[in-house]
Amino acid sequence: MSSPILIAIKQICDEKNISMEKVVEAIEIALAAAFRKDFGKVGQNIKTKFDVETGNIKIFDIKTVVENEIEEEIEKTEEYLQKKRFNPKTDVILKEAKKIKKDVKIGDEIKTELEISHDFGRIAAQTAKQVIVQNLREMERESLYEEYKDKEGIVINGSIQRFEGMNALIDLGRAVGLLPVSEQIPFEKYNIGKRIKVFILRVEKDTKGPVIIVSRIHKELIKQLFILEVPEISTEVVEIKAIAREAGFRSKVAVFTNEKNIDPVGSCIGQRGTRIQTIISELSGEKIDVIEYNKDISKFISNALSHAKIIKIKIDEENKKAVAFAREDQLSLAIGKDGQNVRLAAKLTGWKIDIITEKEKEQKEKNEEEVKE
Repeated sequence: MSSPILIAIKQICDEKNISMEKVVEAIEIALAAAFRKDFGKVGQNIKTKFDVETGNIKIFDIKTVVENEIEEEIEKTEEYLQKKRFNPKTDVILKEAKKIKKDVKIGDEIKTELEISHDFGRIAAQTAKQVIVQNLREMERESLYEEYKDKEGIVINGSIQRFEGMNALIDLGRAVGLLPVSEQIPFEKYNIGKRIKVFILRVEKDTKGPVIIVSRIHKELIKQLFILEVPEISTEVVEIKAIAREAGFRSKVAVFTNEKNIDPVGSCIGQRGTRIQTIISELSGEKIDVIEYNKDISKFISNALSHAKIIKIKIDEENKKAVAFAREDQLSLAIGKDGQNVRLAAKLTGWKIDIITEKEKEQKEKNEEEVKE
């Protein structure tokens, strides 16, 4: 049967997500500190061995065997002294070590077991407790940092816990994430207790524990929401080629598939728009245009400018510029409110896009002819 000590240690391990080896290490460090307080002597290098099954403690003074003192006739250069530096707390010279163990060699360890003549005193016990608590806190902080560092770049669930100024603190389970105002979706309401999905932007070390910066505006949030909601994307049958986003307003997502019998846009939208609506709801109503990616840049730009109907695209490969021709009644749709549609299309395709009407094109050509004449 497990001892009460072992049960208690396992409980600590489960609660704080720390390995048993590290908890035992913390206990051994604390016991060494307690021994030094009550029984220690100058020059001792105290190490302890704690048996979790029985609760037995063994105390050792451990020394490493080093060469004998520097001979007087040898020149004591700085480099030589550095190599020969002797620490009486951790080292014992070969000549003295041989008195304890005849066949000892340089680099060996000499372990001398020490006796505990009586129970630890109150001060020593208090010291041990403080050392254990401090070490466990440090281990827990390190464990949390490693856990969430591994989650950098992914989306996880959280709930709004409280606010510090305009910044929201998000309960992520075992840790709290910081959602700065700069990473919040404009005009989105953050009510305490509200459950949201956040993108882990970065994780930084701090003396009080890991600082986990999360985002609601990163375009990777949209990509991972599509992976969660669209099986064809999670199984890589449909691929997201590019995303352009103006958080809180509109995003454009370019999708592609090599499967002839699969409609990549329809897969993302879902039957009666169920899939896309779930994503839109998670983003508090942000509009999302799903468009089909095409290797032909003219077709890709035309698709990216949806919902406007484009007559044709003129391409300048060298400068990565494109001119899109639209009918007069389609111009406002192509440009979008405050230029948003064309701006997002440019971000999505990586090309600079100008939009003109057929009438403007004819007028431009007429002006050019007049200049030639």
